[in-house]
Amino acid sequence: MRYFVNGEQHRKSLLNALVLMFLGYVALLWLSNGLMYFHHMNLSADSVIAYYLGSEAQFTQPRSYQGMLEVSHFHLFSMGMLVVTLTHLMLMTEFSVRLKIWLSVSTYLSAIADEAGGWLVRFVHPLFAYFKIASFLILELSLAALVVAVTIALLRARQRMKSNNLNDIS
Repeated sequence: MRYFVNGEQHRKSLLNALVLMFLGYVALLWLSNGLMYFHHMNLSADSVIAYYLGSEAQFTQPRSYQGMLEVSHFHLFSMGMLVVTLTHLMLMTEFSVRLKIWLSVSTYLSAIADEAGGWLVRFVHPLFAYFKIASFLILELSLAALVVAVTIALLRARQRMKSNNLNDIS
């Protein structure tokens, strides 16, 4: 990360390429996250309620405490690592501090809310399905915005590197 802090990223095209490849990997993760969500439910409260509370019409059981705990255990760690990595990379861009703070806070809060949403639907009240849907959408938008912001910053850095190399030659 020191390359971002002291400006060496402009001279380190390999690091730039590695971070761009990581962002491509995160984009695939983002896509699979959406596909998994829509495999189980859609953006209607009824589908979210049926997923977490079970459905007699679909012959599905409610999500179990143990099953939800196992999923949360993995998600809390992995999403935490993903979000800290993406927000850290975004903090090193040239975007405004306001945008950096807004994106960081919305990503962290929506990641926690998305995980909590299922628990709230299952164990508190079915109307939390709207909360689950909103938090999923905000999380997906926030992650996409982070990937796009960091990608734009890195592509701009690559352009500056090319320009500097051309200027150094002349």
